[in-house]
Parts: sequence; C-alpha cells; structure tokens
Amino acid sequence: MAEGDTPDDRITAQIAEGVSALDSAQWDALNASANPFVSHAFLAALEESGSVGPGTGWSPAPIILRDENGDICGALPAYLKSHSQGEYVFDHAWADAYERAGGRYYPKLQIAAPFSPVPGPRVLARDDETALRLLRAAESVVLQNGLSSAHATFVDEGQLDLFRKAGWLIRSGTQFHWANDGYSSFDGFMATLASRKRRAIRKERAAAQSQVEIEILRGDQILPEHWDMFWVFYQDTGARKWGRPYLTREFFDLVAKSMRDSIVLFLAHRDGQPVAGALNLLGPDCLYGRYWGCVEDIPFLHFELCYYQAIDFAIAHGLARVEAGAQGEHKLARGYLPVTTWSAHFIADPGFREAIEDFLGRERRAVEREQEFLGELGPFKRG
Repeated sequence: MAEGDTPDDRITAQIAEGVSALDSAQWDALNASANPFVSHAFLAALEESGSVGPGTGWSPAPIILRDENGDICGALPAYLKSHSQGEYVFDHAWADAYERAGGRYYPKLQIAAPFSPVPGPRVLARDDETALRLLRAAESVVLQNGLSSAHATFVDEGQLDLFRKAGWLIRSGTQFHWANDGYSSFDGFMATLASRKRRAIRKERAAAQSQVEIEILRGDQILPEHWDMFWVFYQDTGARKWGRPYLTREFFDLVAKSMRDSIVLFLAHRDGQPVAGALNLLGPDCLYGRYWGCVEDIPFLHFELCYYQAIDFAIAHGLARVEAGAQGEHKLARGYLPVTTWSAHFIADPGFREAIEDFLGRERRAVEREQEFLGELGPFKRG
C-alpha cells in the first residue's frame, strides 16, 4: 500500500520499512499498557538482530498513521509472512484448504509480537476512531496486494470490540495463567490448594532444589557471561522444539541494553556450573515467562525455574499474575488456571471467509467445553 490519504485528509497512512526506523518515543506513547512485547525496544531488537527480516519469513511491514504534524498517531506491528511458524495460533489447516481449492495463502499479513504467545494490544492508537482506521488500512494492504488474509494474534480482550466493529472474525484459544489473590508468601498460596496437590508441589520443589542452587538476576546483574550461558540453554530448547532457534544471539545482547530493567533471569547451578535458565520479561503487573533451556536432565527443574520461581517472584513484587507461555495442561496442577486467549482474522475471499466463520463457531464451543472441564481439575480447595 502506498502512502495516501485516509477519509480524514489530515491523517496519512503508510507502511514503514520497520519499527526500528520509527521514533521510539512516539511508538511507545501509543502503548498505554506498557506491554513489553509491543514496545519499540523489543520489536526493534528483533529487526536489528536479524531474528525477523530477510530469510526468516517475517518481513517487517508496520502500518502507521501520521497526523497533520507528521507524528505517529496509530500503529500496527505487522509483518508479511511466507509461512505460519512462530505464531502459536495454528492456521496450517486453513492454508492447506485454501491452496487445495486453488488459492494462494501466503504471503499473509500478520499483526503480532513475533515468537511471543503473549496477550497484549495489537492496535496502538490514540483513540478508537484511529484504531478503526488502522484496521481499514490493514484490509487495504490485503486487498490491494492480493493477499489472502490478515491475522492479529493474542489480542488483548479489551481490543476485541475494535475488531468486531471492523467485521473481523474472532477466534478463541486457551492458556494457563497464575493469578495472585493477594498472597503474602508461597506458603500462603499453597494453603489454598488441596492437600494432595500441596504434597506434590513440595515434593517437586524439594527434588529440584536438592540438585541445584538457584540465582535470580536482574538488569545490570546479568553479565555477558550469563547471556553466553543462556544462549546455550536457548539453543537446546529451540533445536528440539522448532528445528532451529527463532532468535539470534545478537537479539539477547540488544535487549540486554535496551530492556535491562524488564529482564529477570532465573539460573540454576550444579556443582558451581550453570545447567539451566529461564528468561522472563517484567511488565507493570505481570511476569512473562518466555525462554527456557537446560543442558542436564534434572527432574522437576523445569517446573521449579519456570513456574514456582515465577510465583515466588510475583508474590514478592506484588504482581497480579504470571503468564508462563503457550499451551501446557501440566501447568494446571501447579496453580496455573485456564484463561481464554483471542485472535482476529480478516479473510479476503468471501467463500473462504464463510467456511472459516463456520469452523470458528464450532471450535469456540469446543474451547468453552474444554475450559469448563479443565477448571474442574484445578488444584484449589473446594468450597
């Protein structure tokens, strides 16, 4: 889409070459929730490190609106995608069906925080009117360039009505989050659990902690050697899960500088040697567990570093919740309960849209039934 006038001729819409080329203060001023995954620093680090861009299948294409002064008044963190990797909202079956019918699904437009299944704002705008203009601009990108679709993944629930007003299809999914009910300590949280679940958690924590020493590092405490250690851990997990890591080594160096106050690193040492790590990002009221890896198989260490240490940290710092990543019903027994996640989809072809809409209705009912069932399996005391 070339730069051009919107219905208000004082506002111009454009696709920028990347977030890193845009004014950071103007971008972040639109991120009212201070969600770290749509911050200028995070998205720019992805670009500057080569984690997105040429050869990755993620081509930065942020859609922005500028006001009469040339300032950014609205933005979508958007990418042209040549595949569906790194999204965590799976549309591979949609792509297969569309291409079997003779269509071309890729490239598509993805509005997202790459490689981050973290709910948050996807439309950054001064007001709802500007937000709707941004969604119309995204639709124009799809239609004018012959793309199949646009997808906004892990949309903050508070923004769903914007997408509904624009006529986008809404999809639901499930994650498992831990909520802080005003606990004063981990023992206070444990007191709310059924006795069998308490015993199981104590056993897991004791088994892991008997094998390692755990260190919590923040900000400037995280030194280059710690990042070297963590890169080894991250590569191991990335190779096993995705075939190759999504993020480059340089990404971690960049966020270490630009986001140092948002980083919390849990490191496990065995006999003085680092053996595992879990990297978290800190938001205003939430700890986001993002990357984990290990070089030794130590029973229950994953649960200790990624779930229990995160709960400890959230309680100690008065955070409202912990979001420990995508999927994982095993989190349920550890106090992480099912919550609904949301995505929004603009499908250009009317017939394909109708088929997707029918599928989403059936899928939504299945998600609701599953969440009701999972909620009954929670570890908390009854009555």
